Amino acid sequence: MFKQLPAEGYTGNPPEFPLPKMVRTYVEVIDKVRTVKPDNSATISLRRREMKIWREVWALPQGKAWSAPRYQWLWPSIAEYCRLKALVEKAPDANATLVAQLHRYRDQIGLTNAGMRELGWDIADDEVADKRAEAAAETKDKPTSSARDRLKAARAGS
Repeated sequence: MFKQLPAEGYTGNPPEFPLPKMVRTYVEVIDKVRTVKPDNSATISLRRREMKIWREVWALPQGKAWSAPRYQWLWPSIAEYCRLKALVEKAPDANATLVAQLHRYRDQIGLTNAGMRELGWDIADDEVADKRAEAAAETKDKPTSSARDRLKAARAGS
């Protein structure tokens, strides 16, 4: 049996990000001595991106399911996905293993069709949005009246 997730997504607040801040570093070489130093700018940039991705994925339909107590075990994996996605985005030449790991996370947390099937989820049809789209298409196909016709109609209604 499939659990229907709302097509409009999850409107609640995401939980607190469950992973500690990852400190980014750089290597400084002075007189042939290598020293690893924290890179505050890179640390802040990565954390901001992680948090943005965290909020974005929680706004998806899957966020509704994740918010249920029975799926709290997924929260660390969702956070790891967000972190890895942020790291890969910051390194366009990221190694293929990291990129492949992103797909594994997507499956595990239900962001792919296969992952959703595995978790027993389906996204409900958004009938309201479908009707809105139909109405917009009908309006678009109708010829628009001229300013003169609108003025005549307004005078006739007075």
